[in-house]
Amino acid sequence: MPQIFSKKANYLARGSIVMTGVVFVLIVLISHNVTAYTHDLGVAFQQPAPFSHKHHVKELGIDCRYCHQSVEKGPFAGLPPTETCYTCHSQIWTNSPLLKVVRDSYTTNTPIEWNRVNNLPDFVYFDHSVHVAKGVSCYTCHGQVDQMNLLYKENAFEMIWCLRCHRNPEAQVRPKSEIFNPNYDYSQHETLGKQLVEQYGIKKEQLTNCWICHR
Repeated sequence: MPQIFSKKANYLARGSIVMTGVVFVLIVLISHNVTAYTHDLGVAFQQPAPFSHKHHVKELGIDCRYCHQSVEKGPFAGLPPTETCYTCHSQIWTNSPLLKVVRDSYTTNTPIEWNRVNNLPDFVYFDHSVHVAKGVSCYTCHGQVDQMNLLYKENAFEMIWCLRCHRNPEAQVRPKSEIFNPNYDYSQHETLGKQLVEQYGIKKEQLTNCWICHR
């Protein structure tokens, strides 16, 4: 009985096995690149002073803009100068060892060097003020910071993550009065979201253009 497969079939079989292995390795590497581990998600960064967003936002009711004063005005949300911290802490917890960094910063007029938690690559253009003006909340990107005793990164700002909102902005935009509300309810949002996209002049067809984020 003649052979069904020629000798070339052996090479094809071996080649297909090798290619399958290469594809598998690539899939593993790509998947691993966007894991919580590789992006330090959920990991509280070491800071000069243990600032608790949960205490200040949820328990004391301090608005985001009290500390992040430029979030509605420019690309960077801004970090509070020591004078902002000292407005309260010159009166309360004045001798706490946890706040020695704050007291030293104030008396020496030396800014506190906070460690940045969220940091985009240099080739990505991002403007906080534009997003706030278009109804995007701090909590949409940064997670429930009002529940964080120590701040950590909630989301990996990969391009695919940003595109989920850019492709479907009506699912995320809020009324401007609710942008800084940590307890906003999205359950009845389907119709309202479409109305807000039109009201804010959001041009969906432009949001997925490369130049929006890469300028």
